[in-house]
Amino acid sequence: MIKIAQKLKDQLWWLIISVDYDYSRIAIADHDLNDDTLTLWLEDKQDYKNSLDECLQVDIKAREFAKIIKAEGLNSYEGNKMHPTKNFVYKARIEINTPLKWYQDDAAVIEQQWARETVLKAILTQLVETEAARIYD
Repeated sequence: MIKIAQKLKDQLWWLIISVDYDYSRIAIADHDLNDDTLTLWLEDKQDYKNSLDECLQVDIKAREFAKIIKAEGLNSYEGNKMHPTKNFVYKARIEINTPLKWYQDDAAVIEQQWARETVLKAILTQLVETEAARIYD
């Protein structure tokens, strides 16, 4: 679960409302990844902004980004492995690299985009599900 501050939750809800609950209209205008944080700047696809200052800035801890990459299997593939001592082959997830190293060094541009969009989807899903659970209780 991604930790989202209340202020950011409120800003995300305003963005969701401004796109008439059409999540496909929310675009990642830009992004930045450093050792600690993945930063996404979000905007409405039907209302492009002139600068990043006008976009909604979302900061996600790099370790949470890594958890999502790993959970979604973006840094691995389904393959066959040979057991080291018993000499039989079995199916397993084969990790290409650690999640952040994979993102920075191994992933193609489109795979990096998919990873960022997966994070955005996870944030929006968590926000909506948390709100729905709160209302239901």
